Amino acid sequence: MSTPALDVEAVAAFLQAAELSSFTRAAEALGSTQSLVSTRIKRLETTLGKLLLQRHPRLVRLTSEGERFLPAARAFLSAHNQALAIFSEAPERIAIGISEQAAGADVPALLSRLAARDPGLIVNLRIEPSSQLEQAYEAGDLDAVLVRRIGAGNTGEVLREDGLGWFASPALTQPGDAPLPVISLVAECRLRQHAVNTLNRHAIDWREAFIGGGMAAVQAALTGGLGVAALATRVAPPGAVDIGAAWGLPALGRSHIVLRSNAATARGRAFVRELAAAFRG
Repeated sequence: MSTPALDVEAVAAFLQAAELSSFTRAAEALGSTQSLVSTRIKRLETTLGKLLLQRHPRLVRLTSEGERFLPAARAFLSAHNQALAIFSEAPERIAIGISEQAAGADVPALLSRLAARDPGLIVNLRIEPSSQLEQAYEAGDLDAVLVRRIGAGNTGEVLREDGLGWFASPALTQPGDAPLPVISLVAECRLRQHAVNTLNRHAIDWREAFIGGGMAAVQAALTGGLGVAALATRVAPPGAVDIGAAWGLPALGRSHIVLRSNAATARGRAFVRELAAAFRG
């Protein structure tokens, strides 16, 4: 009896659905349709004789067999892409910017997966405040940016809407009559500006407790109990709590993660498409 062969496109569809927990987002990442993604995964399950994914109305989850197959599927697709890259043209570059207020803890793993999909694509990544990234994009220095806006604006594609909150360490005590200790990024950060304007508008006395040069510094200061930070839920460090309601702080409303892209090549557009699918709400 002959050994069944794995279909590369079916394995790729399975990986996207498993990593994004959605046939819809998997189809977006692959530039395909939901029905075709579903068909390919069913074909893969038939080939293997195993159910890999549990289908639910709004999401999909790995079965125990899917969990077992996942590492092998990644290795299979990576080896396939590396083999193709041997005879491909010169490596291609793409310059991407991701806002510090959008890049969550899952970004390193996401970039690793995307790099494995196309080993010949060299990614130049900048993680900076949204305002700086949009300036660089408009100057032509970046091919695509993922930025956080307090309002959706009229340029780019809205990928998701996130709640904003006042986050602090559970060990931090309310300052009473003393000024509210505020932790933030540098002055160019839009969320910092929004938080400061909100506090001033509600006549809440506050003080600078810590200004971080990057999100890691802000998260460390927050975890260390130095003060309160206005953050999107996505980037709040583990263990931080939203103390806004308990402390009587004004609501910060909602924010949006917005994609702007002018990637000029098919490989670049495919990378941006997969990146966007991972951030979409």
